[in-house]
Amino acid sequence: MYQRIGKAAYKADLSNTVALCELLGNPQNELKCIHIAGTNGKGSVAHILASILQTAGLKVGLYTSPHYRDFRERVRINGKMISEEDVVEFVELYKDGFEEIKPSFFEMTAGLAFYHFANKKVDIAILEVGMGGRLDSTNVVTPLVSVITNIGYDHMEFLGETLEKIAVEKAGIIKKGAPVVIGESKAETDHIFKNIASENGSKLFFAEQRDADSDLKGDYQKKNFSTALKAIDVLNSLDYNISGYQIEQGLKNVTINTHFIGRWQQLSESPLTICDAGHNEDGMRMVVAQIRKMPNKNLHFVFGTVNDKNIDSVLELLPKNATYYFCRANIPRALDAEELTHKAEKFGLYGDAYSSVKHAFDKAQRNAKSEDLVFVGGSSFVVAEVV
Repeated sequence: MYQRIGKAAYKADLSNTVALCELLGNPQNELKCIHIAGTNGKGSVAHILASILQTAGLKVGLYTSPHYRDFRERVRINGKMISEEDVVEFVELYKDGFEEIKPSFFEMTAGLAFYHFANKKVDIAILEVGMGGRLDSTNVVTPLVSVITNIGYDHMEFLGETLEKIAVEKAGIIKKGAPVVIGESKAETDHIFKNIASENGSKLFFAEQRDADSDLKGDYQKKNFSTALKAIDVLNSLDYNISGYQIEQGLKNVTINTHFIGRWQQLSESPLTICDAGHNEDGMRMVVAQIRKMPNKNLHFVFGTVNDKNIDSVLELLPKNATYYFCRANIPRALDAEELTHKAEKFGLYGDAYSSVKHAFDKAQRNAKSEDLVFVGGSSFVVAEVV
């Protein structure tokens, strides 16, 4: 499983997914869907759109990754996780076929989402790409609209070393005739989206900055609101007739409607404790900018990461005036806390190593005074152990 072991689980090929979908009766072809790729923000945009569309009275399937506490978080309808019974039934029905095809964890989960959403006859399915786009297991759908939130440096060993190469992979979700929304304009990548959209006869839209009142906090969400609102504009041009009031209410109730967690989420008030799953260079830059705006006497930073990424660019961004609690998430792919501590010291970041996230988190909570700020992040796996 990529989530647990990383690169060894990655399959750069759609043949397995195609075989799996055929085994399931090609449920993906029955879905009206929104397909979302991007380096950062795709999970937030997916949940924002789900909330708005639920508020508009639609039955909305939502497929996202990774999960935090429960595998079933990945597959929801109107905010409700798929039942354990439905997961078990799916495996029992197709076990022999799975053993023959040998799908990866992500391929099987994408198949489960397609099957569940088609079976339950959702009005619309929102599908978040796991990684990249062109070769992602979700990329067997023909969407109503494709959304690419932004392009940044992440998963370069799979997607390429330059923004242009990464953009080509993400642009792989653009389908013939299906409109595409780009959340963030960048000189290095805009021409790629324009060319690929033109080749596919797809109308191309760039999101413009729009204000929104939402229960999702974190200044970086402003870009995600704008991206989601542009996608709603496109849906309305396809006769979805989502009203201004429904949009407004959907934005205000994202966490209630979709149970979205892990993004600038407040865990306690005294000391103020925030977690955020931003983990790559662009994501961490936005998180650190937000931390700097938070009034606090002392900053306590609980930090852990994975062992298969070059994290120098992230460590370079972290505030030096913080006390660090370096920790190792409870997955095989996590970076050893002692090793992380030594790496961090080269960037002027100092603190102790802890054998678990819980140990580090408890220590930070005990050390922090009421006027201090405790932040937990570096990896979605670290956040998963505190939310």
